[in-house]
Amino acid sequence: MNPQDTGRWVRAGLWTLPVSWLLTAWSSLEPQPDQAADPGAWARFVSSDSYQASHVIGSTGGTILAVFGLFALGCHLAGSRSGRLALGAAVTAAAGTALLLVPAVISTFVTPAVGRAYLAGNQDVMQLEFPGSMTAAFMAGLLLAFVGTVLLGVAAWHSRVLPRWAGAVWVAGAVVFYALGVVVGQATTGSSLPTQSAGAALLAVAGGWIAWRGSAQGHRGGSPAG
Repeated sequence: MNPQDTGRWVRAGLWTLPVSWLLTAWSSLEPQPDQAADPGAWARFVSSDSYQASHVIGSTGGTILAVFGLFALGCHLAGSRSGRLALGAAVTAAAGTALLLVPAVISTFVTPAVGRAYLAGNQDVMQLEFPGSMTAAFMAGLLLAFVGTVLLGVAAWHSRVLPRWAGAVWVAGAVVFYALGVVVGQATTGSSLPTQSAGAALLAVAGGWIAWRGSAQGHRGGSPAG
């Protein structure tokens, strides 16, 4: 494949960044009821068709697209002054995002079965416990995805091929989504918080501008951004 074709693939991959984060924002808009306080409401919520659709398309689909976008952003910045940082950050973020597919798949396909079993009268199913390895995979994925995503924003800031404000918004979105959204949500309500959707929206805005600027640079032959 010649460099021109490779560049087209990378620029196309950049557009998966805003799409993936918009899907993630949509999937986290409606929080789950508290499983311990109201198991019936929780079971009805996770058994609904809307829950299944939002998790298949939004959570799982968004996570898969994010992996492609992260690698595309790393490749796009590879030739910049922050190329080494960008590539290392892309690998780190992609590895963490891939690990997060483990709880995403369980939440998408296992949780609805648990909810239906509870509604069918099998209340003992709520005592189901997942192995500690799943929690370890989730924590490792969360840490790697957060660190890698923040470092990608730092690389974009220092790259001189992307607008600095896009890198700043990207870092802010990562902090709001992962730290103030996922971490705080799991530690308090056990569900998504509005900060999760807000952080995903910020990442979508930054990702959209990065993709647009990357496409424009491709048409102009790669002129640097101010």
